[in-house]
Amino acid sequence: MEYLCWLLPVCISFLLVGASLANETVSSNNTTRPPDGNSSQQQLLTSSLILLTMFIIFILLTGCFCRFRKHRKAVVNTSDKKMPNGILEEQEQQRVMLLSRSPSGPKKYFPIPVENLEEEIRIRSADDGKLFREEFNSLTASYAQGTFEMANKEENREKNRYPNILPYDHSRVILTQMDSIASSDYINASYIDGYKEKNKFIAAQGPKQETVNDFWRMIWEQKSATIVMLTNLKERKEDKCYQYWPDQGCWTYGNIRVSVEDCIVLVDYTIRKFCIQSLHDGCKAPRLVTQLHFTSWPDFGVPFTPIGMLKFLKKVKTLNPSHGGPIVVHCSAGVGRTGTFIVIDAIIDMMHSEQRVDVFEFVARIRNQRPQMVQTEMQYSFIYQALLEYYLYGDTELDVSSLEKHLQTSHSTTPNLGQMGLEEEFKKLTNVRIMKENMRTGNLPANMKKARVIQIIPYDFNRVILSMKRGQEYTDYINASFIDGYRQKDYFIATQGPLPHTVEDFWRMVWEWKCHTIVMLTEVQEREQEKCFQYWPSEGSVTHGDINIEIKNDSLIDAISIRDFIITYNQTHQEKQSRLVRQFHFHGWPEIGIPAEGKGMIDLIAAVQKQQQQTGNHPITVHCSAGAGRTGTFIALSNILERVKAEGLLDVFQAVKSLRLQRPHMVQTLEQYEFCYKVVQDFIDIFSDYANFK
Repeated sequence: MEYLCWLLPVCISFLLVGASLANETVSSNNTTRPPDGNSSQQQLLTSSLILLTMFIIFILLTGCFCRFRKHRKAVVNTSDKKMPNGILEEQEQQRVMLLSRSPSGPKKYFPIPVENLEEEIRIRSADDGKLFREEFNSLTASYAQGTFEMANKEENREKNRYPNILPYDHSRVILTQMDSIASSDYINASYIDGYKEKNKFIAAQGPKQETVNDFWRMIWEQKSATIVMLTNLKERKEDKCYQYWPDQGCWTYGNIRVSVEDCIVLVDYTIRKFCIQSLHDGCKAPRLVTQLHFTSWPDFGVPFTPIGMLKFLKKVKTLNPSHGGPIVVHCSAGVGRTGTFIVIDAIIDMMHSEQRVDVFEFVARIRNQRPQMVQTEMQYSFIYQALLEYYLYGDTELDVSSLEKHLQTSHSTTPNLGQMGLEEEFKKLTNVRIMKENMRTGNLPANMKKARVIQIIPYDFNRVILSMKRGQEYTDYINASFIDGYRQKDYFIATQGPLPHTVEDFWRMVWEWKCHTIVMLTEVQEREQEKCFQYWPSEGSVTHGDINIEIKNDSLIDAISIRDFIITYNQTHQEKQSRLVRQFHFHGWPEIGIPAEGKGMIDLIAAVQKQQQQTGNHPITVHCSAGAGRTGTFIALSNILERVKAEGLLDVFQAVKSLRLQRPHMVQTLEQYEFCYKVVQDFIDIFSDYANFK
């Protein structure tokens, strides 16, 4: 380019001078004397000079242009140069594509030893994830690896949910050809390898209404025993997947009869068990197929934390029988979330086998089997987050029968991946970062006055929002957080004990969020300090703002006061509305430390659950003084014991860690953390006589 920069001005000067000379010559000839033979010769000479100058310039320009083309080609074809970021000409794009397939072309990303994983992720995450972006963009789309002839056939086009996401011919799942039906062997699904297992998975699009029969035919023919579903049926009002199973009873899809045997709904995923049978092969025995449906993938992006996905992945591994065919994994298109799930599974296996991770190489590998696997940079970095979570905290899940042994050995064994002492576990919990950048609303000066403890305020993403009072700023705020339960999202509201000037907000929250249950875990005063303003009347009624609270009953059973209130919402020009709210006030928590035994807490949780079943499972309001220590312990135990009853499994560490990601300082002390284990052990001892735990 530099040759043109200096040559063009020179050439233009030559042309201008030549033209000027010619004009002057002609002009002088016209004015001084009439034309004769001599002047004609001069004009001819001038014209010849101009033509010669132009010819020389043309030769020079041609030579420079050829030299420039040669130089440019050398730059693009040099193996140690990076691919340009801008849009390239078509020919240059083709050359770069060829280069990217050569070993020396793209930037190479080497496997990461597990002990370096945390530091590597920190480096990649800096500058708004710049290096993650570079790494993801270095992956080739791999379209050159295969053809899509079958997917592009006219009779198959309607079977594809998205016209640009198709299976390669060389790795597509081939169904049995049906008599007289052209291309009936086609389904938008591809075989995908696991870490060491060939065709461990089938990555498929979410079935369309017209492909449901083919989907179940594939399940039957491939002898698949497990379906992993990673999308909801609708997201942002868009159809993502057709419901390919009956809600209850049985339904026939083509030649496959599907009947629902069981359905378990949990907070992050749902487990459905189907019995399927081929009507075509009448003599073939029916088979059990388990669908694990992950429901917590948000409409935008990726899950906030990988904890739920890792729990889900473990459940898939546990329930998938060793004799079954490929695990069928699908989202909507069958590439983004589907690829993310498959990569996490494979690289965890790699971590155990090789003590290193190689996400880049594995994603590149499975993209040769199905294009666009792992679709976004966000999904790509989420894989790393999940691997780091697994490496740092391991598998802390326990079977109830092994709890006693775990508690006996937890103080004496050397902590390692998957087994830590209780003190070491709690120390790791304290490393969970408090996300101060997500506390903007609570840190506004007007709202800071509403906090008992300035360090314990809600995160913006799950804070309880009240209706705004007309003309009054900040009246939508209360120091309270929604917390997930074992089976339901936002099942609890964790809040502080009301202050004198926040009582009205407290009752507004109870009313607006239809709470029928309040759990109080502190006394009004402890060690001569006010811990909670008495927000209810000892007798009769009291009014706070638009809400009237009338006490109807106050009884004491063991260490629990049970109070029933009629709360009435009084608003001008509208009919009064009333509701019964029951408060469970636990007196068994001493001023210092923890309850002496776990039975009182077990009884409290049982009483609260019974109340919830009778009133429709609206959020349970739980508070102590600051709304973190005792509050967190109660919620953690509620979730842990619910899982123990349902699955015979517990994971105290992850239960508490999950709470701390939803509200800071939940389960505040090592003593409270150890108490969680103690209560679970007491629960098992009490119920082991008639519960099938051991």
